[in-house]
Amino acid sequence: MGEDTSVPALPRSRVRDLIGNRPLSARSVLASALLGADQGRLTVAELVGLASLFGVSDGAARTCLWRMVSAGELTGDGGSYALAGRLLERRQRVDDASRIDDAAAPGWDGTWELAVVSLERRSATDRLELRKAAIALHLAELREGVWIRPDNLDPQRLPASRAVLDQQCTHFHGAATDISADKMRSLFSLDEWTDDARALIEAMNVTLKASKRDDSTESFTYEFALSIAVVRHLQLDPLLPVELIPDHWPGHTLRSTYRSFDNAFKQRMNSAFRRSS
Repeated sequence: MGEDTSVPALPRSRVRDLIGNRPLSARSVLASALLGADQGRLTVAELVGLASLFGVSDGAARTCLWRMVSAGELTGDGGSYALAGRLLERRQRVDDASRIDDAAAPGWDGTWELAVVSLERRSATDRLELRKAAIALHLAELREGVWIRPDNLDPQRLPASRAVLDQQCTHFHGAATDISADKMRSLFSLDEWTDDARALIEAMNVTLKASKRDDSTESFTYEFALSIAVVRHLQLDPLLPVELIPDHWPGHTLRSTYRSFDNAFKQRMNSAFRRSS
């Protein structure tokens, strides 16, 4: 018997864990649609129509858009909506994560970047904000209050996240370290990232090669959730210099597969949207 190339009813266990089992909310559908839009802007009709593919009603979509504008996450202009505030910075992170080719990263001079907490007192909110900002900037926590990474990325990247670090930490560039390869693998969770990346690559390839597809809400929801999981995982890529990347690192394959998967998924959504219009 030949291999069954139809889309599986359920993803494999590891992919299911990465995707999660929370139902898609109207906000997650609308935000993700704008995050993935070529110009970061869509009309009301486009947003409402795309939301309907995931079982979100017209009224729920419009109410959610109004709430997102009120929260400063979107701006509305002439019957269309665009990202604003933190969602706009998230768009930058998503774009950077999906575009960067680790094989083409600029040269590294062997030095490290450090951020050391310098505030004597911090609230729980401050601690959480620092953790989010440091992770967004691809720093790893060596010990409590000490965040490090190879100094191979733009020091001015993600200004909002950088401002959080600047407020709470003393920053160092061009530092030297004798950190071992094993410690670095553990620090940046390289083995776990590799395993999850390969599972996501396999899941996307299964979908791309599927001979049977349908326009059911379940099918769109699965591919949409898979896309979100891949983008989230790409943002966790530590973006290490070529010299520190382990053998058979799947970063390039994950990005190239995601670009093919994302293009195919957008074409399928657009086709379904036009048929329903």
